[in-house]
Amino acid sequence: MDSAEYERKIAARFATFDQDGNGYIDREDFSVAARSVLAEFGVTARSDRGQALFAGAEAFWQGMAGIADVDGDQRVTREEFVTGAAKRLRDNPERFAEIARPFLHAVISVADEDGRGATAQGAQRVMRVLGTPEEVAVQVTAGLPADAAGRISEDVILAAFAGYCGVQAPDA
Repeated sequence: MDSAEYERKIAARFATFDQDGNGYIDREDFSVAARSVLAEFGVTARSDRGQALFAGAEAFWQGMAGIADVDGDQRVTREEFVTGAAKRLRDNPERFAEIARPFLHAVISVADEDGRGATAQGAQRVMRVLGTPEEVAVQVTAGLPADAAGRISEDVILAAFAGYCGVQAPDA
């Protein structure tokens, strides 16, 4: 993938993070994402899983702001995201895993409706509710390795999320 193509991909991911479409990513975007996932799966915000999701969203926001919010205004512009976050996370994929894992762990817990683990269908629902087009959600999840029961491990989901965001997957 050439540099221009990579930057286009990252710019498209910015739109996914910018949940309210106001042109920047801030704490509220992560709260909106958490509320959307909870609503999709019928989980209340006050439940243990709901609270874990909000805590994971806050951790993800803090991590992203820490690497991308250059001017310290508590929001990440498209330029900061494309030139800052994406580059820094690509250069240090372990950092991406560190900031994304609490959120992904909580999302998996919410999407795991039967208590047996994550499925491709659950991952697709999460992606769609966060604004990913249906065909992209299906494409991203179609090749994920699953066990005999169709369950996908957290490490596999983390690697797929890292790839989707344009970050090389960390060695798991």
